[in-house]
Amino acid sequence: MNKKKRLTPYVILISCAAALGGLLFGYDTAVISGAIGFLQVKFSLDSVAVGWVTSCILIGCAIGVSIAGVLSDRFGRKKILVLSAIIFAASSIGASLAGSYMTLVIWRMLAGVGIGLTSLITPLYIAEMAPAEVRGKLVSVNQLAITIGIFVVYFINAAIASGSSQAWNVSTGWRVMMGIGVIPSALFLLALIPAGESPRWLTQHGKPDRALSVLKKVEGNSDDAKSELTEIKEAGKIVDDSRFRDLFNKTWFPVVVIGVLLALFQQFSGSNAIMYYAPEIFKGAGFGQDGAFMATVSIGVINMGITVVSLGLVDKVGRKQLLGWGSLAMSICLLVVAICFFTGASATLTLIFILLAIAAYAISLAPVTWIIISEIFPSRIRGRAMSICTVVLWLSDFTLSYTFPILTQNIGEGWTFMLYTAVTLLSAIFIWRVLPETKGKSLEQIERFWKERASR
Repeated sequence: MNKKKRLTPYVILISCAAALGGLLFGYDTAVISGAIGFLQVKFSLDSVAVGWVTSCILIGCAIGVSIAGVLSDRFGRKKILVLSAIIFAASSIGASLAGSYMTLVIWRMLAGVGIGLTSLITPLYIAEMAPAEVRGKLVSVNQLAITIGIFVVYFINAAIASGSSQAWNVSTGWRVMMGIGVIPSALFLLALIPAGESPRWLTQHGKPDRALSVLKKVEGNSDDAKSELTEIKEAGKIVDDSRFRDLFNKTWFPVVVIGVLLALFQQFSGSNAIMYYAPEIFKGAGFGQDGAFMATVSIGVINMGITVVSLGLVDKVGRKQLLGWGSLAMSICLLVVAICFFTGASATLTLIFILLAIAAYAISLAPVTWIIISEIFPSRIRGRAMSICTVVLWLSDFTLSYTFPILTQNIGEGWTFMLYTAVTLLSAIFIWRVLPETKGKSLEQIERFWKERASR
């Protein structure tokens, strides 16, 4: 058992390689926060157009994730990650050269397809490659990479915008922000070269010898690799006749519902609205333009730093405890933020509780939701089941980002944050009452748990 707990260099390598997709995920979703003001001037955008160019990438995400499961089940996890790297590079170049508003929208939607693919395949790939004892920690590396991407792009945006004239930023600055994304895209593609295919996918497709070869690198020795392969084969026999319709039988439909609700709770917590519209939120709280940009960078720092902390907790404290207490803490912080807007409290106090809410999110709903939906489904239908959950997640993110400026304009910031307070409170109640703990369990043990539960 101790041997299995030792993390091999190969597992670290492939986890970091796959997580570069997460970095691009963060970069491409957050780059718009610094560019949107210049785009508004460049293309004379009204508020509706601003909302659309901000949120259109999430439509691409929904498209990408809706096909990711089927593609990865048919062609393999690694091939689809390679495809996403190519999409990221092409969309970065295309967006930077866009000569019109609609052209930019098209390239951002294509970037969204790449994000959709990686948002599903990266945690799935890592979960299928990692030993059970460290699976949560390694899947969380993907979330850490996302937060690093967000932080990096906040920093790059601030450096480009603050060091140049308004005229240059309107004509060229936003193009540089978009185009720099080609660099991590190329690194992602190169890092995938030494990565192997998922041993579970290889076993399902009649390639046990190749699966054993990969497992030897993962486990570090032949005996543990053979034992793991045997367990994978046994699980494959049990679900060998699974079809898409089995997602809706009495065993798996409740699990799909749990995954879908977790996706909804993650997005309607309001965290991504803060990420996408941070400068405007802080201006509304009383900060000047420079102060708003600095406050936005502080979000990136907190988000990244707390995600690092979550890496050491998810396999010790457990998924359920982190999700439950994190959701409750976020609800309390968002309530205080709402009160700050209602009462006109100081901008500093508002910033403090927004940062605390982001910290609670970064240690709970942000990383752990991805872990849960990557491990609660059986191997043969995992790709399709995750597609359903992640499509819901991205459509929810689109709805959140598109409606946030509408809500703040019509009901005000205070009541908008009260809505997010209610959602996060419901999230905590749901998690404590419904979600089982999966810490330290193999994917096959989790599968058996659901089958036994359904047979009671």
